[in-house]
Amino acid sequence: MKCRHCGSPLCLPFVDLGFAPPSNAYLTVDQLEQPELTFPLKVMVCEQCWLVQTKDYAQADDLFDKDYAYFSSTSKSWLEHAELFCEMAIGRFGLTTNSHVIEIASNDGYLLRNFVAASIACLGIEPTQSTSEAAAKLGIPQCQAFFGQQLAQQLKHDGKSADLIVANNVLAHVPDINDFCQGVATILKPQGVVSFEFPHLLNLIEQKQFDTIYHEHFSYLSLGTVQAILAEQGLEVFDVEALTTHGGSLRIFAAHKGAQSISASVELLQAKENTFGLFRRETYLGFQTEIEQIKNDFLAFLLEAKSKGQSVAAYGAAAKGNTLLNFAGVRPDLVSYVVDAAPSKQGKFLPGSHIPILPPSALREAPPDVLIILPWNIADEIATQNQPLRAHGTQLAVVMPEIKLV
Repeated sequence: MKCRHCGSPLCLPFVDLGFAPPSNAYLTVDQLEQPELTFPLKVMVCEQCWLVQTKDYAQADDLFDKDYAYFSSTSKSWLEHAELFCEMAIGRFGLTTNSHVIEIASNDGYLLRNFVAASIACLGIEPTQSTSEAAAKLGIPQCQAFFGQQLAQQLKHDGKSADLIVANNVLAHVPDINDFCQGVATILKPQGVVSFEFPHLLNLIEQKQFDTIYHEHFSYLSLGTVQAILAEQGLEVFDVEALTTHGGSLRIFAAHKGAQSISASVELLQAKENTFGLFRRETYLGFQTEIEQIKNDFLAFLLEAKSKGQSVAAYGAAAKGNTLLNFAGVRPDLVSYVVDAAPSKQGKFLPGSHIPILPPSALREAPPDVLIILPWNIADEIATQNQPLRAHGTQLAVVMPEIKLV
């Protein structure tokens, strides 16, 4: 395999999580009786541009189909995050009713609805039918398609270039990252700004966040690598912020080269990445052994609970949890069910593990002895919502980066 960005041969392995189905390929009852498609889940490192990337096995249109079940609006904290961003962007970049905002991978309108409320024209580009239709019901103009250079050229021809492009948690999801960034440069106005958010590779390594690896994530990104990719398209990172979202993310702002002055924050984060060793092969060696220990500790925890006759359930039918459960080989005999607030997932089964997905009301009807919070990045929010369970003696726990009670 060659690097998706620079084309160099990939020889440095990083992670091997075995075989797994796409993390959002939830199953119906009928599908439980049918063969299930799985793909190797392996991650390699390019020692030329240091883009960390999955091996090519799954196609994007297999991963993001019309029944894609992830709806961003399910999380209250994510809605608040989006609202704060929009307020900041309107003020900082002087957006008015004459401006045009484009969000790429706009999901169910969780963010753009704030610009609609501010009477700022916007467009959501979203390939999945289910979420795009939800956004359209909020009055958000939609373009249901995968984004790339070809679509960008068409939108620019149609007079739909952007003063602000928002691309939250999408850069890691695109198989052709060069074409995607070329499209961003094409559709961005001369004085426009693009904002990317993505989980920071440094945190993934430092905090052993291997459960953020799944087929839908083609790339695992650092500031330095993203700078190099954008620079080839004439775009320049002028500011960067460290965020707590998704276990530690970066928000970077970029513009056409020379259009904005460069913040000192960029050089500071560059230095941090260099000091940590993101551009040295030694940093990636040994990670496999560390995550296998986490897996073994998790299995030991579940087996001990079973030996004591304790009931175990999980919260959050998210991609993170599916990676963890499938890597560990957990099945319904160890975790009897998982609850999730998204109606689109309820009544289905987790891919690979085949654990049933129930509504959160199941926890109140029959409180388990142990509740595993799978989306650890919003563990505090989930723990607060489920505080009444403690009165029944339920223990709330997270697995990453180590087993601990919440």
